[in-house]
Amino acid sequence: MNLARRSRGARRHGRTVACVVGAFGALALVNHLAARQAERRHPPEGSFVEVDGVRLHYSDRGTGSAVVLIHGNMVTGDDYNTSGVAELLLKNHRVIIFERPGFGYSDRPRGRLWTAKEQAELLHKAVRILGIERPVVVGHSWGAIVALALAERHPADTAGLVILSGYYFWTLRPDVLLVAPGAIPILGDILRYTVSPLFGWLMMPLVKRMLFSPARVPARFQAEYSPAMALRPSQIRATSMDGVLMIPGALGLQAGYEGLSLPVVIIAGDGDKVVFKRSAERLHAEIGGSDLQIVPGAGHMVHHLAARQVAGAVEAITASSTEGVAADRRPHPSGSSAAVYPFPKR
Repeated sequence: MNLARRSRGARRHGRTVACVVGAFGALALVNHLAARQAERRHPPEGSFVEVDGVRLHYSDRGTGSAVVLIHGNMVTGDDYNTSGVAELLLKNHRVIIFERPGFGYSDRPRGRLWTAKEQAELLHKAVRILGIERPVVVGHSWGAIVALALAERHPADTAGLVILSGYYFWTLRPDVLLVAPGAIPILGDILRYTVSPLFGWLMMPLVKRMLFSPARVPARFQAEYSPAMALRPSQIRATSMDGVLMIPGALGLQAGYEGLSLPVVIIAGDGDKVVFKRSAERLHAEIGGSDLQIVPGAGHMVHHLAARQVAGAVEAITASSTEGVAADRRPHPSGSSAAVYPFPKR
């Protein structure tokens, strides 16, 4: 009798395990097919450059002085098109939008720790390969700390920075706990191909509202942003890893803020619920001569509400660089030469 009961229990346990494995397998198949469908609907529109064995997707349009745009988490390089920032800059500039490792169609090889500094080095090499000279670099959110890393490590190759809604100093981040499981080897792979995309779809309306709050989610973002691209297993991995690396990324950079002497414009929304505006205010205090612009009624996605302000900041830096070069060529009354910069040099 006991043997029969144990046998029936073992069969039930076996069926339960088989059902769970089958359900996970079905989810993995559905998520794989959904990712391929998303890529068919949103094919790569730019070009590819290989840097240190990493294939980066980028777009390169327009003529004039160069501007490099670096996107944040959960989006792709297309975010700068959706916001209208790229369109405004294309009137006067060569605009290069890179997709960071693991986002959009850029590779993110395993075996490398993709910190902000590592990503900055990769983008710097890509900039040199593409023959881009001293661009103004615009970075949003996670892209802002990549932009800062680029300026700290290669100031001579950077004309200036426009940084938006960035996380610049260490703070407690409860949201890191939410993404951390996706960054754990093996467990993260299982989650990304099974339950994480489903959870992401359920949370997406709330996430979008939080990103834009206190403003409403713009109609263009609602129409053009692709949750399906963001919730591909490959991009969930990049989003999770970058979420975990955000705190150490800021810690590794903040000692160098005070030494930055290039033009820096810091833009933040006064209602940002992802990174509070005090982070921008503190950075402004650290970087002498920087320009702080707080946008009323804007949230984390400040560039969608203040695209003209972002473009205007780029134009101001470009003008300061041009005036500086011209002034260097004019004789100074004392017999030496001096440059005049709207942004104070240190």
